[in-house]
Amino acid sequence: MNEASIATLKAKIDAASRILIVSHLRPDGDAVGSLLGLGLFLQGMGKDVNMVLEDGVPTIFHHLEGSDQIYKEPIGIYDLMIVLDCSDISRVGDVLDEYGRPDVNIDHHPTNTFFAHLNIVDPKAVATAEMLVDLLAVFNTPLTQEIAASLLTGIIMDTLGFRTSNITPKALRMAAALQEAGADLPTLYRKALIQRSYEALQYWGAGLSKMERDGRLIWTTLSLEDRHKIGYPGRDDADLVNVLSSVEDMDICVIFIEQSDGTVKVSWRAKLGFDVSAVAIQFEGGGHKPAAGATIQGQLDSVKEDVLKATRKLL
Repeated sequence: MNEASIATLKAKIDAASRILIVSHLRPDGDAVGSLLGLGLFLQGMGKDVNMVLEDGVPTIFHHLEGSDQIYKEPIGIYDLMIVLDCSDISRVGDVLDEYGRPDVNIDHHPTNTFFAHLNIVDPKAVATAEMLVDLLAVFNTPLTQEIAASLLTGIIMDTLGFRTSNITPKALRMAAALQEAGADLPTLYRKALIQRSYEALQYWGAGLSKMERDGRLIWTTLSLEDRHKIGYPGRDDADLVNVLSSVEDMDICVIFIEQSDGTVKVSWRAKLGFDVSAVAIQFEGGGHKPAAGATIQGQLDSVKEDVLKATRKLL
């Protein structure tokens, strides 16, 4: 992030009256937290803000103030369109199809494709929420408790509770500052990373029962049948991939989540020394070296075969 880009962003926000903010499909904590953090802040400036997630808000984030203001599609005309936490415009789904190229892209993924008119991308940031804390500081307005809680949730989720290899002293100091602004760190941590629904744990069980390995490569699948049988409401893996990544003698783990539209969502996790984003890019995905994802057209078994073949080459 450079001063010129930040100044341009501030000018765009100051000049806008009605603002659309969107983030990615199957939203995680950074997507939801960043969306709410920026949305609530702009509302505090008197802006008319529409926050949109095509897949809606996962139930584990319903406790965040303002989550009931997030809709599944935009309405009307906007002066400014901002996309958060998306490496590629396709990650937002269909919600921007009628609106054209976004005005602003704020993201921390190193595989970002710079798809907006103004692209503010910082791969060194641990989360898009971290970037927003810095960006919003230019308005010289203190963050409210609700905004701080949303942004802290984004940092907590994308660092797995400050445990990822890219955690920095800056991010830890920022978390402390957000706590000083009123965010309840212990409660946010518990709700984001520890507390799970009964259905989510059953979903984990379905995936764990099918876990396979080939040397230091581990993988599993979650089918539509698994989801429907259990009644799990989301289209994600309920963070099961992070459970797989805890296996002590694992280098790379992969999870395949079958979708109802004929695609398969693939998530990779890797230990230091491996760049799974390089594999994800082969399938038009992206992400970070230790954590990446892609959505691939095809049947579950054939996608699994192709992805595992490419991942074995990395190993």
